[in-house]
Amino acid sequence: MQIDGRKRRLAYNTFSSLLFQVTTIICGFILPRLILTAFGSDVNGLVNSITQFLGIISFLELGVGAVVQSSLYKPLAEHDEDQVSRVIKSANRFFRTIARILLVYVVFLVIFYPMFAKQQYGHVYTATLIIVISISSFAQYYFGIVNRLLLTADQHGYVQYNAQTVAIILNTVACFILIKLDCGIQMVKLTTSLIYLLQPFVIYLYVRRHYHINRKITYTEEPIKQKWNGIAQHVAAVILDGTDIVVLTMFASLSAVSIYSVYFLVVKGVKQLFLSMTNGIQSLMGELWANGEEKELKDLFGWTEWMIHTGTIFVFGVAAITIVPFVQVYTKGVLDADYVQPLFAFLLVMANAGHCLRLPYNLMILAAGHYKQTQSNYIVAAALNIIISILAVKHYGLIGVTIGTLIAMGYQTVWMALYDSKNLIKWPFKNFIKQVAVDVLTLLFMIVITENIQLSAINYAAWVLYAAIVAAVSIAIVSAINLTFYRTNTMKILKKVTTIFTR
Repeated sequence: MQIDGRKRRLAYNTFSSLLFQVTTIICGFILPRLILTAFGSDVNGLVNSITQFLGIISFLELGVGAVVQSSLYKPLAEHDEDQVSRVIKSANRFFRTIARILLVYVVFLVIFYPMFAKQQYGHVYTATLIIVISISSFAQYYFGIVNRLLLTADQHGYVQYNAQTVAIILNTVACFILIKLDCGIQMVKLTTSLIYLLQPFVIYLYVRRHYHINRKITYTEEPIKQKWNGIAQHVAAVILDGTDIVVLTMFASLSAVSIYSVYFLVVKGVKQLFLSMTNGIQSLMGELWANGEEKELKDLFGWTEWMIHTGTIFVFGVAAITIVPFVQVYTKGVLDADYVQPLFAFLLVMANAGHCLRLPYNLMILAAGHYKQTQSNYIVAAALNIIISILAVKHYGLIGVTIGTLIAMGYQTVWMALYDSKNLIKWPFKNFIKQVAVDVLTLLFMIVITENIQLSAINYAAWVLYAAIVAAVSIAIVSAINLTFYRTNTMKILKKVTTIFTR
């Protein structure tokens, strides 16, 4: 019964997360295109730059969010409501402090951002844009983030995913109408913030109804163990995700930020769609680890490693091949910047593929709560990314910032695989080496064999046909190579697919 419940919750989380990511991708392509055509590349770059600078405040989370989630696994598994309440109360105090600091940071940006960003708009224009974009960020920290962590830790993440899906659809419809009515960018982004403001309230009401959280509970000992040991992991994650746009804002131009944002929009969509399929795995690993179910954990890890590597190479391999033709179609008619950047596109896709390849090892570290033990890895990765990106952007522009991310991701993946092998589930490192060799071989075959497939016209119908052909050929390549090297796993997948289509 317990196993059936786990599988059911994992299925709910996976499906709702996948629906959320698909909705995010579709709506995420609609709005930037509207902004590009209505306001131009510089405004699009300005919006993305401000959003990224506001995201810097997440440095102050100091990794506490991940530690909170890990701290909830055991009391939730043991149905210890008092301990859950203590963790929630401690976490709320912390994140509400960040919300107050965010207000101060917004004032700082309003005063100083227009001075150091390479933009030609007036101070009032930029300052009002910063204020309206920051509203939803404040609400998330003050009202929403702790409840989201609770739901995710309890394998009920589907509640927040569904709420986010509805908010994204409402936002897209509202912004589409406003842009068509020739409203200013400030009004458009204010509407976005107000709609997203509703999410944390909906989630709060759900938690209040379904959980017995004692908001007045007291504690003498800090309930969140290793509270500050997630700092290195968190800071590294923020740097790896956000360095590029910050560096481009300070050392390049808003048009470069816009080009990066358009390509990253595609890559982020692909990455989030892929990551959505792994949502729920960390909490399941955490439960197995807390209960000492070693065999089940090892079986889950082995399957997860192969699935993530194989899926990453297929998804990101197809993306690397088809992304430039897609951007040509997407930016058709936008003539104020050169959006055809093939080498930059390939490196960006590979850097984000690296983020996904490290997932099974990172999920295991987080599920086991090994924050303090793995800090050095995150610090080195963050330093590599910052230093290489700043040095390389001056000479290579867009390409330079992706080099730093690619090297940092490669380092992290190898380090984490080694750590898991030696300290957690004793997974043989030779398994990792074999998996990476198969990954490289598969990607090379995909690139070489699809080289002569060309986009027939610059429109969406032609691109969909082109991408479908590339994907079909790639599926055949991935299946053939994995049947050779991972026959048991591949046959297991093929049987599941066959069962679905023969019902």
